[in-house]
Amino acid sequence: MTQRDVVFPPGRQALYERNRYSPAIRSNGFLFVSGQVGSTADGSPEPDLEAQVRLAFNNLKAILAAADCSFDDVVDVTVFMVDPQSTFERIWSVVPEFWGSAPHPTLTAVGVTWLYGFQFEIKVIARLPEAD
Repeated sequence: MTQRDVVFPPGRQALYERNRYSPAIRSNGFLFVSGQVGSTADGSPEPDLEAQVRLAFNNLKAILAAADCSFDDVVDVTVFMVDPQSTFERIWSVVPEFWGSAPHPTLTAVGVTWLYGFQFEIKVIARLPEAD
């Protein structure tokens, strides 16, 4: 097995080691990012929904930056939402703060019943700049 090329954002390596997963892995010109939630530095959920979504995006942004990527490099997005029927509009109102202009990445949105105390999670695949 080859060694995984793991990307860690600054200041959060202990959190990922404690939970036994890699925040992102570079492979074949792409960056595969684990689902990011609106967790504070200690891993607990941000209680306010919009603030939680912003924090999830900022946690994602830190991982992308650690790999010399940005949201412009994202090609595929999967989001998970608890109770999307009542939360979707509030969650989606935050997206324009982070997403650039069209064309946008592909998107899959999934409604779930449980996210370990969180209301929103975002997982992406990005093209690494050096792969262009």
